[in-house]
Amino acid sequence: MDRFSADWANAWWAAQGWICGFNFLPSSAVNFLEMWQADTFDRDTIARELGWAAALGFNALRVNLHYLVWKHDRDGMMDRLEWLIATADGLGLRMVPCLFDDCGFGGFEPAYGPQPDLVPGVHNSRAVASPGRAALLDPGTWPAFAAYLRDVVRAYRCDNRILFWDLYNEPGNRMVFTATGAQTYEPDFSQASHDLMRAAFDWCRNENPDQPITVGAWVTPPPGSDDPPCQNAIDRDALALSDIVTFHAYWDSAHVQRFIDHLAALGRPMLCTEWMARAVGSRIEDQLDLFQSRKVGCFQWGLVKGRTQTHLPWPADLVAAHGGAADRSVWFHDLLDEKGQPYDPAETARLRQALGIAPS
Repeated sequence: MDRFSADWANAWWAAQGWICGFNFLPSSAVNFLEMWQADTFDRDTIARELGWAAALGFNALRVNLHYLVWKHDRDGMMDRLEWLIATADGLGLRMVPCLFDDCGFGGFEPAYGPQPDLVPGVHNSRAVASPGRAALLDPGTWPAFAAYLRDVVRAYRCDNRILFWDLYNEPGNRMVFTATGAQTYEPDFSQASHDLMRAAFDWCRNENPDQPITVGAWVTPPPGSDDPPCQNAIDRDALALSDIVTFHAYWDSAHVQRFIDHLAALGRPMLCTEWMARAVGSRIEDQLDLFQSRKVGCFQWGLVKGRTQTHLPWPADLVAAHGGAADRSVWFHDLLDEKGQPYDPAETARLRQALGIAPS
């Protein structure tokens, strides 16, 4: 199967209506391993929180799967995935599965089984990569990666409940958030990530899905730079191989406007699959208008404040590098508290207005 043409992709996009969604991890899970494993797959919390999202007017969710759950409990994971897709669909939410992920901010290898408790005060303190650094760098594990991706895609390749396939989240991301509130970096493994990303496109296309496939470009220039975004080798390849343009942008509106202008030259539908971080100026009150007016789909990070602690800021140096300040009195991500009440009612009112939902 070849890459879908720009004409096909734009016709597909025109049929969707504006997509406004969120990245989902239930508030009861400290990471995606805990979300998906049988003993901690929290159906009650997931159903409740997806209901809150639907009431706000959201129409899609993006969610990471995890290779290790498939490896150890393939049938169970597929049953749980079907339950999640069906539950979301019943609420008018279409699904964007993400198959691989390099964001191991917790700084340790993923391990199947009970997950460690959160580190108090640290943003995303137990985030683990999928498949993880050691497996990524072991060529002997790659046939199993292919089997995992192809199995999941094959099950849903003609299913309209899947909006599109996001094959790999932030390939090459080496950041670790330490318990002292700083950031550090793991040794460079980006070549292996790049190779896995390219292989993932091939494996997915061999399953011939009806839905578009993509990997989001995510590397952006520093504040004050006039350089265009997405210029490293992985991002350039991701954009060249994807059916639709997806990107991440935790920046103020002026930066994001420039990113959209740059990526629009590719002539394909655009979606920002990660945004909304209040401390760096990525805010609903202005960027939702920007995305909607430019017909760019968007998936904000976070829904309900929970065990990932993503309402807390990134490390202060990383926030500063994005032009902000790590003010812990302001929620960084997330919209709702554990009871479903909005952090900022003006934000949720703006969402409802944009998505045609009557005020509550």
